[in-house]
Amino acid sequence: MPGPAPVARHPFRGLGLFRSELLTTFRRWRTLALLAVLAAVPVLVGIAVKIETGGGGDAGASGGAGPAFIAQITNNGLFLVFTSIAATLPFFLPMATGVIAGDAVAGEASAGTLRYLLVAPAGRTRLLLTKYVTTVTFCLVATCVVAASALAVGALLFPLGEVTTISGTRISFGEGLGRTLLIVLAVTVSLIGVAALGLFISTLTNSGIAAMATTVGLLITVQIVDTIPQLAAVQPYLFPHYWLSFADLMREPVLWDDLVKNLELQVVYAAVFGSAAWARFTAKDITA
Repeated sequence: MPGPAPVARHPFRGLGLFRSELLTTFRRWRTLALLAVLAAVPVLVGIAVKIETGGGGDAGASGGAGPAFIAQITNNGLFLVFTSIAATLPFFLPMATGVIAGDAVAGEASAGTLRYLLVAPAGRTRLLLTKYVTTVTFCLVATCVVAASALAVGALLFPLGEVTTISGTRISFGEGLGRTLLIVLAVTVSLIGVAALGLFISTLTNSGIAAMATTVGLLITVQIVDTIPQLAAVQPYLFPHYWLSFADLMREPVLWDDLVKNLELQVVYAAVFGSAAWARFTAKDITA
């Protein structure tokens, strides 16, 4: 008598899991609040520049410190995108990434749903990979939210037109939008190391709040270390060191050296902490 027919594996089961995880993540009030804060930053920056230059002055004329692009905003609203990304990248974007990544596994354990997720035929490796891809997707969406909000506010408050690069050459507005897209992708890449670090920390505890706080705390600590001159020898190996290299995409020609170094560094961090997260999660005793 023939045995039972083998259970067919659905080829799109992984996509279904990813879609479910994506919907769950972006339906949470915490996620929506983080995106709202990120969207508000360009609005505040744009209004501040508009008020400061209401008399026709230059945004940089007051001598205040700020992102390198801020003096160009009054001439071209597209520069509000670059300024807003430069303003959010050191803290707001990585903090939001740390919150999502830190809660990825620990939050499920804290809510008592992790064990039920693993009962489904997903497997620990697939579930962990789905959590990581969802976090990276959030990084992309968050960066796009900053860029889209800044572009809308820039178009509303300032003129748009040809773009003057950092090198002093002029490119068309269309090419400027193309550079903006590349900057969004470069910033997203800059966050994949933080996403892997947060995911690893999330596998170490059953408390989502503890995982999020630890990830954000480490992020702040590493950024402080990256600013101490006496520690210059180790700074090129810290994940935030090349974050602002995205500005090189606004040069003519584009300078790729630091951009490539940033990509390589983020891949190393993602590989190391991603592997550590996998080793921990696959051996973890799931009780919640």
